[in-house]
Amino acid sequence: MPPAFSFSNREIDEMFTYHDDPAKVPHYQAVNEAAKEFFRTIQEHCPASPDRSAAFRMVREARMTANAAIALDGKF
Repeated sequence: MPPAFSFSNREIDEMFTYHDDPAKVPHYQAVNEAAKEFFRTIQEHCPASPDRSAAFRMVREARMTANAAIALDGKF
């Protein structure tokens, strides 16, 4: 059975290429600031626990994925 979704070699190259666009810096900064504030809120209001640790990881993952969306212009 073929995969439900596949990428061309060009698309894979695009995903794993460093994208340096100074015009996007304000977008990265906005996402980063929001992620930092949410991380701090979790730290302040949630008791130390495995769930809090998972929440921290998810905030980091969301930030990285959002920055990828910016870098790749929403292509993937």
